[in-house]
Amino acid sequence: MKKITIEEVAKRAGVSKGTVSAVINAKSTVKPATRDHILQIMKELNFRPKGVARNLKNGNQDKSIGIIIKDLNYPFYTTIAAGAREYAHSRGYSVFVTSSENDHECEKRFTHLFSTKDIKGTIIAPIVEGDSEIEHLFKLKMINYPFVLLEDVKGIQANVVAIDNLRAIKRAVKYLIENGHSKIVHFAGPPNSSHTQERIEGFRDAFSESSLIFNKQMVISIGSKYEESFTKTVEYFKNINREDYPTAIVCFNDQQALAVMMALKELNIKVPDDISIIGNDDIYYAQIYPVPLTTIKAPQHEIGKRAAEILIRNIESTSLLSIERIVLDTEFVVRQSSRVIEKNN
Repeated sequence: MKKITIEEVAKRAGVSKGTVSAVINAKSTVKPATRDHILQIMKELNFRPKGVARNLKNGNQDKSIGIIIKDLNYPFYTTIAAGAREYAHSRGYSVFVTSSENDHECEKRFTHLFSTKDIKGTIIAPIVEGDSEIEHLFKLKMINYPFVLLEDVKGIQANVVAIDNLRAIKRAVKYLIENGHSKIVHFAGPPNSSHTQERIEGFRDAFSESSLIFNKQMVISIGSKYEESFTKTVEYFKNINREDYPTAIVCFNDQQALAVMMALKELNIKVPDDISIIGNDDIYYAQIYPVPLTTIKAPQHEIGKRAAEILIRNIESTSLLSIERIVLDTEFVVRQSSRVIEKNN
């Protein structure tokens, strides 16, 4: 694999090495037009700065990728990491797995560290909550650093491996409707997450194909972290009359579903006798929840494997590759947390 040097970039762009270096380090001293021209040359040459693309002259010991997940304690992400690691090892790559712990600044620090310490590329579960900015992802694009996202990020054209969230939630809601439920709500996740928006859209679409009418009050934002979800669930039920309780809740993910289940227990609301609960992800301990969880099974291991395949393909390519977006299907798994309501009830 031929190593493109900063000198070659400078020569092709008709600028000095110092100007190219200033662009690599995102300095404001370079005119926008010049910066864009240099970035285009870098892409054409598939140039990666020193620290990003050092030759693999020392063999396998220099081949490594990074994985930045959101939560080391949530099996959804650790299983994805295991799938990526298995494939990477088969290709001779070492793998560094770290967690942003749902902290945006932490994610930024890790992307900077990996891209400057000769980690050849990174798989990222991006944090898109609140006011999180994506400048660090733009910078990775600017220096032509290979990365794969585990969900779409608005404004970033990047390789993505994800699941078909819209279809998954739509399938779950249709299952509830077909089994006699008419008072269904969706407890949504982080407002700015593409996963959240896709799941809300799938929830809405299921109603459009039934005789039931959707209204926006059916979607309640309670976040994805356990403590927040627990508190907001308690608040929600304390602010509505018992006759207005839903008969089913479709949750953003399994972690949220557990928080909802625990909150309902505190409120003396029985699952599934009073309210059915459906989760999302099918993490490995969902079937040993206080009430085994009906959920949407995501191919977590396959997500990691496919992300690693794309990443290593981009790392090893001598030319710029087209962006890939892989969307995997899910499976609906029925357990004891949901029940059928008789049609005459």
